[in-house]
Amino acid sequence: MYSTLSLFTGAGGLDLGLHAAGFRTKVAVECDPVSIETLRFTENRKWWKSTEICSEAIEDVSSERLLEMANLGVGEARLLVGGPPCQPFSKSGYWHSGDAQRLDDPRANTLSEYLRVLEDSLPEVFLLENVPGLAFSEKDDGLKLLKSEVAAINKRQGTNYSLKAAQLNAASYGVPQTRERVFVIGHRDGKEFEFPEASHQLPPRVDMSAGITDMPPRRVVGGLQPWSTAWDALAKIKTPDDPDLHVRGKWADLLPSIPEGHNYLYHTERGKGVPLFGWRRRYWSMLLKLAKNRPSWTLTAQPGPAIGPFHWENRRLSSRELCALQTFPADYQIVGNCMMSHRQVGNAVPSALAEVLGREIRRQFFEETQVSTIPTLLPQRQKRTPSVSPVAPVAKKYEHLIGDYEEHPGTGRGPGASRRASNQ
Repeated sequence: MYSTLSLFTGAGGLDLGLHAAGFRTKVAVECDPVSIETLRFTENRKWWKSTEICSEAIEDVSSERLLEMANLGVGEARLLVGGPPCQPFSKSGYWHSGDAQRLDDPRANTLSEYLRVLEDSLPEVFLLENVPGLAFSEKDDGLKLLKSEVAAINKRQGTNYSLKAAQLNAASYGVPQTRERVFVIGHRDGKEFEFPEASHQLPPRVDMSAGITDMPPRRVVGGLQPWSTAWDALAKIKTPDDPDLHVRGKWADLLPSIPEGHNYLYHTERGKGVPLFGWRRRYWSMLLKLAKNRPSWTLTAQPGPAIGPFHWENRRLSSRELCALQTFPADYQIVGNCMMSHRQVGNAVPSALAEVLGREIRRQFFEETQVSTIPTLLPQRQKRTPSVSPVAPVAKKYEHLIGDYEEHPGTGRGPGASRRASNQ
């Protein structure tokens, strides 16, 4: 087993995938109390039995102490992993304000903390995960910082860390969720990592106003396996009887009138419902509902009352369902209520994708040419997908909203952009 140092561990999605790939977390750094409860939960201890859990903020923990907790010396760790909190680089920050503070945001300091541990511990390999905003075109200051700091570490320490970055969609590797993240991987002796080619075919992009109920059949095309679906992940999970999963808020009673695979755009002039909203005037995930015959959309960490994805049964997803869509091991348990589960799972890396990368690290960097590259955490493909769930008529309480609405004028021309222009 390969010794791993884990920073910003959260509920453990990245580590669980690496565990399946043959790695063992020697020390996990996580300061969120609920995530710590999950890591220390009795039923989860088989994954963490050899792990020291450091329940402090990374800023307050010296690298020397981490190595001591892991019982490792400088240069002895085979892998350093972590996903620094991504709010400064999140796309949602752009939606709300048109831009993000990025490196000016105090939370971006977590990148520097990761780099500090990298230099102090000098692992053989490092892996860093973040949102695509880390490397947005012309706004890739986070990635530029990583490159310049890794070069500086090499100069100071006499190492030759390589750095390779790629944006991966988890669904392209069999995860039943379309989730894009940036991964940065490097080797101390300059070996270049080659990211694995996609193994699964993604469903075609579909206009949300048209819906996705008429999907092409799943078959092997060009050597790629068909995508995994939400039904593959959730078919064997019993419907929970949990009041905490009831949808609440102003739009709760509108959700039953949204077909599965649609969002609020169904009730616009371009949709097939009734015009209750202007086209693209709301956040894209508003009233977003899963479809049985395609992967889930990205699970969010902090969904508001009307923000999905919701289950096709017109409720929130249970903790077990969230874990299944994130390809956590089947018996792994998340501690906390519905919102706590969303936050922990929504912040995690899909475990099966981490497993894919872990197996490739072993094959490419540790010269294990016989290691299997097939992940073990993917859901079992279901032979039959049930028909779409029926929809209800629009509740009378919303009928007064029927009318003509202006469409969003386009990128950079919305109300937020106008306010920023006037302030400047």
